[in-house]
Amino acid sequence: MQSPLELPPTFADRLAGPRPLTGMWVSSGSATAAEILAASGLDWLLIDGEHSPYDLGTVTNLLRAVAPYPATPVVRVPVGDTTVIKRYLDLGAQNLMVPMVDSAADAEAVVRATRYPPEGVRGVGSALARSARWNLVPGYLARAARTVSVTVQVESAAAVDAAADIASVEGVDAVFVGPSDLAASMGHLGDQSHPDVVAAVTRALDAVRGTGTPVGVNAFDLTLARRYVDAGASFVLVGADVQQLAASAVTLAGTFRGGDPGTATTGTTDPTKG
Repeated sequence: MQSPLELPPTFADRLAGPRPLTGMWVSSGSATAAEILAASGLDWLLIDGEHSPYDLGTVTNLLRAVAPYPATPVVRVPVGDTTVIKRYLDLGAQNLMVPMVDSAADAEAVVRATRYPPEGVRGVGSALARSARWNLVPGYLARAARTVSVTVQVESAAAVDAAADIASVEGVDAVFVGPSDLAASMGHLGDQSHPDVVAAVTRALDAVRGTGTPVGVNAFDLTLARRYVDAGASFVLVGADVQQLAASAVTLAGTFRGGDPGTATTGTTDPTKG
């Protein structure tokens, strides 16, 4: 007899491990790039539906590309809308990241969108959806909440002030600090390493850690990333597929021409600085 079909462990399950998790963005939409990153030894990948040119089919294909590998995929939805969240869940995104969560009320609404009634408002369509593998996962509806992890983003000055309240919302599995938008909200657009921004990130890390909820941060500056890990970050993003390709191409072009690496006029290779 065939064993019951089970879904993979969630990102929340992975965060319960003994060490911080290192990840990268998948922003190109390329299933090949996603598969390479998934096979590379990274702990997790962020499939970005907010700033990347993805439709639901693209996200589904990226999830399928990385499924055979150990890296855990997290999907960032474009907005914390109930219908949008439902559709991403149904296509099989077990691990959601929701941007621009500024308050505990925002976080509560996000959690409700990921839960079936009576705890939430998620629409029921599992028989038609990849989330339950088209009803091939036994008892999916009764335990769906345990197959989903919810990460909310703190990325404004107001959200930093409310970070402990946001992290304390039942059903929030992790908080992710976004320094790019945080810097912009503080009047330091494009300067994630500004001392005031770093101090705000550290304050958010401390506030969330104080609640016992795992907290992570985006930091392409590896020195800053290590500083945040030392400050208690449980997970970090340290690069992106497009950023790594751009940086490598600029270096290769400059080196082969005999000029200084990195002098090509392609603009910044760090999208968080643009």
